[in-house]
Amino acid sequence: MPTSGNYFHLHLVSDSTGETLITVARAVAAQYANVSAVEHVYPLVRSQKQLDRVLNEIEEAPGIVLFTLLEKDLVHRLEIKCREMNIPSLSIIGPVMQLFEAYLGAATTGKIGAQHVLNAEYFRRIDALNYTMIHDDGQHVEGLEEADVVLVGVSRTSKTPTSIYLANRGIRTANVPLVPGIPHPHQLETLKKPLVVSLHATPERLIQVRQNRLLSMGAAPSNEDYVDRQAVADEVAHARRLSARFDWVQLDVTRRSIEETAAAVMKLYADRQKTRHTE
Repeated sequence: MPTSGNYFHLHLVSDSTGETLITVARAVAAQYANVSAVEHVYPLVRSQKQLDRVLNEIEEAPGIVLFTLLEKDLVHRLEIKCREMNIPSLSIIGPVMQLFEAYLGAATTGKIGAQHVLNAEYFRRIDALNYTMIHDDGQHVEGLEEADVVLVGVSRTSKTPTSIYLANRGIRTANVPLVPGIPHPHQLETLKKPLVVSLHATPERLIQVRQNRLLSMGAAPSNEDYVDRQAVADEVAHARRLSARFDWVQLDVTRRSIEETAAAVMKLYADRQKTRHTE
């Protein structure tokens, strides 16, 4: 039986952090709405002894095996054992590496975790994360000019998680809430370097998210207007007026995931950078 009920076991074996495997596996698993993957993640598998423990666990809970291993002996042994257990296995990076090698006419270095080297790009991401954490939720607005991107929006438009996602891509991101009855920081009106993006959602979506947030916290709203239909609609309208007044880019996040919102912002930022370089 490949599945038990509505779930199946998914074994992810990596000689590094396993991030690549997890991303690919979840992207594919998400296409199957009626069955869920029970993930078994095995990072830093670099010896036969470590592989032994992995194989024992696979044997106890058979399922699909995906791996990113560079050591040929480990790959060979894993594939043989999977065939013996009559379960499917696949190298996620193997075919891609073969394609690169054929096109470039050069062999791989075989360096494990090569994408995680402490280079300039790595430290740029760390700097972006530090900046973003310090400038979350309207903090230290005096430093907004140092940002690459500034996100503004009413409560529950996913400003903070989007900011963190962007920072992980090396984009210094600040976010500023637009709160009813509280003037927006005057610094927002004169920004030259950062791209200012105003995140919007429909009142219905905002009310739903806000109510779920309150339920998860077991709290009642401190302000009844927080989930009042007319009050929330007024908030959204006010944010849109501000965006038009100061020529901020507007982005509707009603049906977007954090990843989709961040991707849209990154494209806007890249397009803006290209335009500035050609001026």
